[in-house]
Amino acid sequence: MVLWDPSINPLERQPIVRKKLLGAPPFILCASFALLILLGTCLLKLPFATHQPISWVQSLFTATSAVTVTGLMVVDTGTVFTWFGQIIIALLIQFGGLGLMTFAIVTLLALGGKIGYMQRTVAQEAFNQTDSRTLVETAKSVMAFALIVELIGIAILSIYWSDELGWKTSLFHGFFYTISAFNNAGFALSADSLMPYVSDPVVNLTITFLFIIGGLGFSVWIDLRLNRRWSSLTVYSRMMISGTILINSAALIAIYLIEYDNPNTLAPLSESGKWLASWFQAVTPRTAGFNTLAIDQLEDATSTIILLLMFIGGGSLSTASGIKVVTFMVLILSTYSYLRRNEACYVYKREIAKETISKALALTVISIGVTWVATFALLLSEDAPMLDIVFEAVSALGTVGLSRGLTGELSELGEFIIIFLMFMGRLGPLTLAYFLASPRTQKIRFANVKLAIG
Repeated sequence: MVLWDPSINPLERQPIVRKKLLGAPPFILCASFALLILLGTCLLKLPFATHQPISWVQSLFTATSAVTVTGLMVVDTGTVFTWFGQIIIALLIQFGGLGLMTFAIVTLLALGGKIGYMQRTVAQEAFNQTDSRTLVETAKSVMAFALIVELIGIAILSIYWSDELGWKTSLFHGFFYTISAFNNAGFALSADSLMPYVSDPVVNLTITFLFIIGGLGFSVWIDLRLNRRWSSLTVYSRMMISGTILINSAALIAIYLIEYDNPNTLAPLSESGKWLASWFQAVTPRTAGFNTLAIDQLEDATSTIILLLMFIGGGSLSTASGIKVVTFMVLILSTYSYLRRNEACYVYKREIAKETISKALALTVISIGVTWVATFALLLSEDAPMLDIVFEAVSALGTVGLSRGLTGELSELGEFIIIFLMFMGRLGPLTLAYFLASPRTQKIRFANVKLAIG
């Protein structure tokens, strides 16, 4: 309880209030996503949401996968769920992908409300923003940008599929696949995802650009709109763009070379089909979840590359998850800097703050730790090969949605483990860590000590 004393200046009371509310943003964010998942679970359990009865656990799994924009499924979306159920899944994906706080802020503004301190603090946590003054403009830009991109995607896919599926079905498929792709969810209306379109340039390029745009990060697109020159972009935007191009290009070439003679993947395809399939599999692990090749038929070397891509993920303030591209780059740059015996870590003629390096390290260590514990638990609960289990765990934590076929065969305990991983992966390990252990100022400092490392 904070007592009000009229003799105290309001500005002097602010640190006290901030201290009281320090643990609130992660809690509210976790509670908001949990409530949305529970609501989705109840809606998907309605009799007219499915063609055949599903269990509460299956409904919970589906709702969690949709809200966390993962795409892992224990039942087939296209055959088990009715149009009503599929629309509910699409709406859960949209709310989970763009973020509850985006909708909350825009709705509050539309009703003439004002954004208070608590709402701003929660929104900062949701958007991973450090400047609360830009939150409202960011929320508006996110909504406008998302709607424009999604409308373009719906138009392209609906028109292209109209001859094959008819206008009514093509419009619905265009709507569902666009929502799923832009939000990096990976939900498909077919059990084999997009494998029938493995050599189709329109479907391949439209879907991949949708989830690349969504996964690059809204802050990058806002920056590009305001600053057209490369040198004028923020350091974060330049790191995100260059990192994305480098990682995608390296993955494309590696997958093409490894799978070229694989009779179960690229070998039967034409040369253009090989490049399209390699491109799709190179970019989809960045938390998109669609696939045009059978994932369980890929070479082990390719699966290892995909594991790394799933762990890295996309960009901050995006529909993607993972530890994020810039986090990965900060770790690489700081390691290189240490090996060169440099006192500081630099990028684009700027010094990276030590707090940023510590945050990147903490996020990565927590993610690795959670993946290891989940893998260990799944090895005890499931009778499956080690690679399949590790792949499933990394895919769930990175909210990717790719699977080597284990998802549909999970035990009930295994389903709950994956549900936890998806939930934690979407909120971010650091958010949960802040919720469990709120930071506090260290009043006493001790003498430095150097320890033997390595």
